[in-house]
Amino acid sequence: MDDCYRISDSSQILSPALVVFRDMVEQNLDHMIEIAGDASRLRPHCKTHKTREIIELQLARGIVRHKCATFAEAEMLADAGVKDVFLAYSLVGPNIGRAVAFRQKYPDVEFSVTADHEKHIKELGSAMAAESLSIGVLLDIDTGQHRTGIPVGPEAKELYGLIVETEGLTPNGLHVYDGHQHQTDRDERRAAVNEEWDRVAEFRKSLEAEEWSVPRLVCGGTASFPIYAEKSDPGIEYSPGTCVYNDAGYGGRFPDMVFPPAAMMLTRVISRPTPTRITLDIGYKAVASDPPAGQRLTFPDLPDAEAVLQNEEHLVLETSRAEEFEPGDELLAIPRHICPTSALHRAAYVVSGGEVIGQWPIASRDRWITI
Repeated sequence: MDDCYRISDSSQILSPALVVFRDMVEQNLDHMIEIAGDASRLRPHCKTHKTREIIELQLARGIVRHKCATFAEAEMLADAGVKDVFLAYSLVGPNIGRAVAFRQKYPDVEFSVTADHEKHIKELGSAMAAESLSIGVLLDIDTGQHRTGIPVGPEAKELYGLIVETEGLTPNGLHVYDGHQHQTDRDERRAAVNEEWDRVAEFRKSLEAEEWSVPRLVCGGTASFPIYAEKSDPGIEYSPGTCVYNDAGYGGRFPDMVFPPAAMMLTRVISRPTPTRITLDIGYKAVASDPPAGQRLTFPDLPDAEAVLQNEEHLVLETSRAEEFEPGDELLAIPRHICPTSALHRAAYVVSGGEVIGQWPIASRDRWITI
């Protein structure tokens, strides 16, 4: 393990623990800005870390626009001082009332959401107009993931026109997320992203031909971030997320994106049940279980480790080096998927210069804070 991950005294860290290496976070933030060319082009997604302290580090660097996926994250952003919050989610049910409440609680925050159906648009507009409020709406474009959104074309144009015409709503541009673009080869990824981008760019022209405002295009995620950053289009806002912490999934899949892991799990040996096995105290209540069992963690100091069993509070590793370990020994592990892993922890221990300097609460890990 590199010396930058040294912890001089870990005796007070309760395991399994999420440990954030602040120096690496700051390095990753600076590299994000370097790729973007300017902090003003960024609208990073906070779902990876969900912490106020990282938002403050970003604001200090001039990253003033932010993206989120839940009202808890939106509230955390506003409380941290963000004045431009984009909740990249289409609102239904009680969330429409929560949007009204958010606008009332934070009247000085520019707040926007997505929509991809006339019901979203009409119900949200009606709720806002009833309270003499307004909210920005970005039309959610389906670029091929087929999770949410609507493909560019006549129906999408009709929906954007409905946003323009609906009282209580402000047309705020297009949301162009492409989470399905995971090509390891950068040239292949670029070609796939550009194929969809060309359609979106033409669609924007058709909207502007109607004299409709299209102030921004919030584009991509972590994997496509460097591809969009190659474009000079002033309307594009880049939305990386995972690279703030990075994880084993992105680190292994995208070698062109050099972001060292800034968040790891500290775990301790609790048993050595056989000559070739050690059992750790990190079950699937402490690390995201959306990767298949056996692929949820990478152990840099134990590269031959094979995860053979994981339960709620245990992880069993098969390793030729098992006899080197005894109960209480520590290992650092890189999660394969850091975003849902961080949500499993109340707080992260923070290390800088090898010293534990405190804890950062995972402020928006829950679905709601006050709204």
